Amino acid sequence: MANTINDFSIHVATVNGSGSQTANTVLLRALFQMGIPVSGKNLFPSNIAGLPTWFTIRASKDGYVARRAGNDVLVVMNPETAAEDVAAMGPGGVIVIHDAIKIPPVPPDRIVYSVPMAKLMESITTDVKLRRLVINMIYVGVLAELLGIAEDEIERALDGQLGRKPKALALNHAAVKAGWTYAREHLEKRDPFRAERMNANAGKILIDGNAAAALGAMFGGVTVVTWYPITPSSSLVETLAGYLARYRKDPATGRATYAVVQAEDEIAAIGMVLGAGWAGARAMTSTSGPGISLMAEFAGYGYYAEIPAVIWDIQRVGPSTGLPTRTAQGDVQFAHVVSHGDRCCCRARCATATSSRSPRSISPSGCRRRCSCSRTSISA
Repeated sequence: MANTINDFSIHVATVNGSGSQTANTVLLRALFQMGIPVSGKNLFPSNIAGLPTWFTIRASKDGYVARRAGNDVLVVMNPETAAEDVAAMGPGGVIVIHDAIKIPPVPPDRIVYSVPMAKLMESITTDVKLRRLVINMIYVGVLAELLGIAEDEIERALDGQLGRKPKALALNHAAVKAGWTYAREHLEKRDPFRAERMNANAGKILIDGNAAAALGAMFGGVTVVTWYPITPSSSLVETLAGYLARYRKDPATGRATYAVVQAEDEIAAIGMVLGAGWAGARAMTSTSGPGISLMAEFAGYGYYAEIPAVIWDIQRVGPSTGLPTRTAQGDVQFAHVVSHGDRCCCRARCATATSSRSPRSISPSGCRRRCSCSRTSISA
């Protein structure tokens, strides 16, 4: 059996509020630290703790970051979706499953690794709530052993994730080690997937789209940020506020050289941006589809009065309230022509994004030829 090196997709099926985000981030960071091009995508509906969620990690030696149509490795942690998740795996697929979860018979051309995760947690903690949160680290250890993800990189990624919480860090390290040990002693590797060190990430950082947008805004010289929280854009301003607090203070006085204001609604937010722009500040706001709809009239005013402003549209499925946790790219045309009445379409700098994790900005080819009058920019 020929090995498949640094070219696989891991799909984790679990539930909201189970602590799986930490486990998945550790896997993602460890692969990145090994120099392997990697990307992560969270898929979850608008729901409360205990309902289904999925996370996909794609490792690609060629640098591909989009999700694939199928997955190579499935981690089954949710009994409610287990049968459907397993049925979606094709021939040669690898299934790592919590042994307490019952599934229909699996075709012989799939590879199943059953792991007694609850039993492994018994020696780590007696706290029932902590067991529920830390059990995900068992599959981190199992996958690290099966796929050859370097132990030191798993530990470094875990330290980076939980380093400020020593008690939680110790518990999670113990769970990862339990997964490693069990896989090493009880699971015979029968699949071709392997992770090996590369040097493809030199000079790169692992970052999601909203954090990248926040960095861009800071380096672009933003001084006034006004916003109203709305999924999935909230983390952009939250992250930007942290960057500004760290890097935008007067070294002599320690005073902030910026302003971040949470407005009472989206209309107030864009009004404040235009007021700041009129006064000469580099001002921006961040929102999503419903917020853009509310901001449309003020955006038209910004165009007509030629007031500099930046509006980030972190898109979600619409129309109306839509689906807050489902990212989309359906606002591009609306962002291009937003506002009513006689206006120049080119005033909006349109952009596309497959998700808030990977935005790609573009400028419509005809805009600069037709008109250069507008300074209001919308990044969708």
